[in-house]
Amino acid sequence: MSAREQLPIRRLREFQPLDRLTDEQLILLASRAETRKHGPGQRVIERGARDGLEYFLLDGEVELEAVDGRTSTIRAGSDKARHPLARLQPRMYTVTAVIATEVLIVAQDIFNQLLRSAPVVAEGVEAAEAGEEVGSEAHNLLMAFYADLRCNKLALPSVPDVAWKVRRATEREDSTADGIANVISVDPSISAKLVRACNSPLYRGFSDVRTVRDSVVRLGTRTTRQLVTVFSMREVFKTQRTELQAAMERLWKHAREVAALCWVLADAATNLDPEEALLAGLLHDLGAIPVIVHAEHHVDIFADRQLLDRVVDELKSDIGAALLERWEFPQSFVIAARHAEDWSYQPPQDEPQLVDVVILAQLHAMIRDRQGDNALPRFESVPAYSRLGELELSASRSLDILNQAQERIDEVQKLLSIH
Repeated sequence: MSAREQLPIRRLREFQPLDRLTDEQLILLASRAETRKHGPGQRVIERGARDGLEYFLLDGEVELEAVDGRTSTIRAGSDKARHPLARLQPRMYTVTAVIATEVLIVAQDIFNQLLRSAPVVAEGVEAAEAGEEVGSEAHNLLMAFYADLRCNKLALPSVPDVAWKVRRATEREDSTADGIANVISVDPSISAKLVRACNSPLYRGFSDVRTVRDSVVRLGTRTTRQLVTVFSMREVFKTQRTELQAAMERLWKHAREVAALCWVLADAATNLDPEEALLAGLLHDLGAIPVIVHAEHHVDIFADRQLLDRVVDELKSDIGAALLERWEFPQSFVIAARHAEDWSYQPPQDEPQLVDVVILAQLHAMIRDRQGDNALPRFESVPAYSRLGELELSASRSLDILNQAQERIDEVQKLLSIH
């Protein structure tokens, strides 16, 4: 490693979650951090390593290669570069410099220690209203959760087996409807849901289908893969503790509402795939699941709904994004999970993105649930609304679309509620 002058605080604040730290903490972090420069083609991080470090991309561009050979790139200054590189350990990716690159390296024990003592104020709540001092039990619990995430101590769920196998089957160049149907048919529950979905008003043809193979043929490979993933996700929204199952049910209900709104908005106002939007909406709060499950070990959290909701809200975006990266979902899903409630977020692309649809659907759902809540922004102040507004989506038209499409929203809800 090479030493360098300490980075200015404003530069460190460009990264998450470093932006949670105070000026004094950032000065301390900068004094204990180091930097490393890499030439094109040089290895930055080895897949499988447990190095106890956090890497932040300061300059240049890196390529991430997964175990199956898939690659993606991250350029300094981009949205993806605001977060630690390949954060999960053991490392899920090999990271290689594409051009001359510089990274900031921080030891995880120092990183976690600073996060534990960082001040926390719930988003949208004034510090005076938070009513909690830095040393409060609620704050300590919140920081313990955050540190557990950074140390990979949270039990992260796995992709449901059938969803993983169907994804792999559909990615093969020689995939066929028969082959995909054979993979799905191993799970009778998913098979039945797929056939019923194919015969629903959303996908119904001139005649009903009776087999998984016929469903795959009618729906197509892409829609089949998305719907199988959607149906299999229900099993993820569960916990063994009855006291926390109510929180899971609230989470699943909200996920279904946002997913249905995403489907309708994508279909009516964008060129995005409605099933892809449906899945992004269903997964936007995925990061809440490990927090709720982990809360089983903290009686003070699950006994206090307000505290549980606060901890979930604080952590779900980071955990959800990390989980979807681990599941090898496209970056569009990762970004949607990370910014689902970031009303000011604006992606660099000119055309509407999944994250725009998820943000707008989320805002619609919250307005329905919290009528009169002044904490929610006005539609015209949200970039996602303005970006879809380029497709002639005005405030009144967006509401008209959803009101006129209530029957379709109900159908999507039924689709997600199939047992």
